[in-house]
Amino acid sequence: MEPIDAIDFEKAGGLVTAITLDDATGDVLMVAYMNADSFRKTLELGEVVYWSRSRKCLWHKGESSGNTQVVKSIQIDCDGDAVVLRVEQRGNAACHTGKRSCFYRKLEGGDWVDVGEQIFDPKEVYGS
Repeated sequence: MEPIDAIDFEKAGGLVTAITLDDATGDVLMVAYMNADSFRKTLELGEVVYWSRSRKCLWHKGESSGNTQVVKSIQIDCDGDAVVLRVEQRGNAACHTGKRSCFYRKLEGGDWVDVGEQIFDPKEVYGS
């Protein structure tokens, strides 16, 4: 059996949730989606390739910003419909906002507070 055969891409219309963690710290960097093609490409490259729901195409993380994610390990849940990717985040920023993690807002006293580390200015990397 191939590794991809254990993943249930059909349950959610061809996609599975991909939770990405920093391998060194365990920090949650981002949550995205993968389809069968992006999973295969991830295995082939050793770098994470997601499925972009907004652009409707494969998205090799870091293709624009240079902030790639090198796969260290991959786990699936009991139902085979979610993937956990442990990665080495190259370039230090996982979020398109230039933050280290997409989870940079924390609820404190009823308000969302930005607690994230700004790594780069997205306008300089992606343009306006």
